[in-house]
Amino acid sequence: MTNEALRVGILTSGGDAPGMNAAVRALVRSGHKSGVKIYGIRHGYEGLLNTDIYEMTAQRVSDIIHRGGTILRTARSAAMMTEEGQRKAADVVKVLKFNALVAIGGDGTFRGAFDISKQDVNVIGIPATIDLDMPCTEYSLGFDTAVNTGMDAINRLRDTSFSHERCSVVEVMGRDAGYLALWCGLTGGAEEVIFPENGGVDAEVVIQEIIKNRSLGKRNHLIVVAEGIGGSAALAKEIESKLGIESRPMILGHLQRGGSPTALDRMHGSTMGFLAMEAIVSGEKNKAVIFKEGRHKLMDLEEAINCKREYTAEMRTMHEMVKSLAV
Repeated sequence: MTNEALRVGILTSGGDAPGMNAAVRALVRSGHKSGVKIYGIRHGYEGLLNTDIYEMTAQRVSDIIHRGGTILRTARSAAMMTEEGQRKAADVVKVLKFNALVAIGGDGTFRGAFDISKQDVNVIGIPATIDLDMPCTEYSLGFDTAVNTGMDAINRLRDTSFSHERCSVVEVMGRDAGYLALWCGLTGGAEEVIFPENGGVDAEVVIQEIIKNRSLGKRNHLIVVAEGIGGSAALAKEIESKLGIESRPMILGHLQRGGSPTALDRMHGSTMGFLAMEAIVSGEKNKAVIFKEGRHKLMDLEEAINCKREYTAEMRTMHEMVKSLAV
C-alpha cells in the first residue's frame, strides 16, 4: 500500500491538556508531506461514534501550536465503557477505511484505544494529561504548563499571605498521582505537600509542622494538596481554629488545564505527533509514543496500559526536599 492510500483519523479524548494542538499540528503537517489523508474527529470517542469527522489540511492547523485546549474538542464517552460501544467505534473506523487511528489523551483514552485495537484496528496513542499519571511514560503533554500555572498562582498567593501573615492551603489537580502537587509544592516553596501516593498527611502533623516553623521565625505558610486527597477547606478551617492563624483555601481546579503551552509542551507535542505519523507510515501497529530515559520511543499499546503506578524513590526524595527547604 502506498502512502497516498493511507487514511488516518485523529482524536483527543478525556481531559484537555496544553500541547495537544502541537501534536495535532505535527500529525497533520508530517502526514501531508508523506501523502497521507488526515481526518479530524471532533469530541473524542463520542465524535467517532457519531461520525463527527472532517478532512484536515495543512492550512487548518495554522496558528494552533501556541493555543491551549484542543481544536478537535474533547469529551468523555460512556458508550466506550461498553463492549457494544467499542465494537461500534471499531466498525466506524473500518467503514471510513482508516489505516490508523491516533488517540491523544490519558489513561482512559489509552484503554479505549486498546479495546478498539483488539478488533483489528491499528491505534497509536499519544499520552496527554496534566496529572502525569501514566506509568508508561515519564512525560505526558500538559504537565509542564500545568506546573507553571500552579507556580504562578502560588507566587501570587505568597504575596498576600506574607502581607497578612496567613496560611494558604492550595489544592492543585492530580486525582490519582502526586507529581503535579509535588512539583508545585517544591517550586512554590511549600511547607507540606499532601498527595495520594503517600496516603495523605494527618492534619495534626501539618499543624505541628506549622508550630515548629513559626518557632523558627516563619510567619506565613503554604500547604499544597492534590485533588485526589481533597479536603482543603476543612484543613484550612482546622488550622485557623487550632492555631488562630488566618487560613484560606484556594482550589485551582481547571485553571491548570488552560493557557498557552510552554516550550516544553510544544516540543513534546510536536515530537510525539511527528513520531506517531512516522510510525504509521512505516507500518507500526498498536503502539504508544512515550518518553523514557531521556528520549522518545515506541511501546506496545498493551504494555503501556499495563504499566503499574508506584510511589517512586524520586517522589519520596521530592517530598523530603519540600519539607527540608521549607524554612
